[in-house]
Amino acid sequence: MTAESAPVLDAADRALVRATQAGLPLTPRPYHTVGERLGMDGEEVIVRLQRMHTLGIVRRVAAVPNHYALGYTANGMSVWDVCDARIDALGTRVGELPFVSHCYRRPRHLPDWPYNLFAMVHARTREEIAAQVAQIRALLGEACREHDVLYSTRILKKTGLRIGL
Repeated sequence: MTAESAPVLDAADRALVRATQAGLPLTPRPYHTVGERLGMDGEEVIVRLQRMHTLGIVRRVAAVPNHYALGYTANGMSVWDVCDARIDALGTRVGELPFVSHCYRRPRHLPDWPYNLFAMVHARTREEIAAQVAQIRALLGEACREHDVLYSTRILKKTGLRIGL
């Protein structure tokens, strides 16, 4: 998408993005609460968010649970050396696994870093992580040459992109 083809956001859209980028308020009617803060009704908030989603400006509106609070304290970034000719199709399949929170392709940095597919997995124990990694390994089959798991040792501050529109 070029700057010339980027969707146009009006002042209300920009205010709505700023008001919701850190999350929706935990109220019985969050869209109406946001609307009250911005001087619009809740239905307009919903319509504007739906439009921005259709245009690809907003990727999703979703609850983001704290997996540590839910007992998922064994977390590991599984890294894979996958055949480049098959990485897109296989990466899509890995990303669809229920225990994978995010999956993406990255460039290799040879000779020290041969991995080009990353998949974050979450479980209650490292033994569960090992079983999940075995499932990914089976799915990748002969397209996978090597893999490893980098386990989390502490929680860092996690925030999404914040823009000042």
